[in-house]
Amino acid sequence: MVDKIIIGSDHAGFEYKKELISYLKNKNIDVKDVGAFSLDSVDYPDFAHSVSHAIENNEFERGILLCGSANGVAIAANKHLKVRAGLAWNNEVAELIRKHNDANVICLPSRFITLDEAKKCLDTFLNTEFEGGRHQNRVDKISMC
Repeated sequence: MVDKIIIGSDHAGFEYKKELISYLKNKNIDVKDVGAFSLDSVDYPDFAHSVSHAIENNEFERGILLCGSANGVAIAANKHLKVRAGLAWNNEVAELIRKHNDANVICLPSRFITLDEAKKCLDTFLNTEFEGGRHQNRVDKISMC
């Protein structure tokens, strides 16, 4: 289990982010919040880059990003070396991004899943190990560029 995590969102993910922070703190997980800090319109890449820099610099093992569709934060996060951001819209996908892709950032689409679904995805993301094996070779090819 992860004992500390970094989280960021744009305005569309702000409400879920607040709820997920409380949820994680109740599980004794230390959470660093890099924003957004209100519902005011902001640019999602700013928060994706903040989370991703922390992953790249080995400050955090895992991160969470939220925006309306989660596509924007996933695209921005995956521009960073050492970041494997996976978009999860249900529990099965959250499991596979860990097992098969060794994702270290989960991207949650706040406009398309319920808060309960987001919590389930997050629990699965935090508690699922990478399978390695045949998947390791594939993951190694991600960073070849």
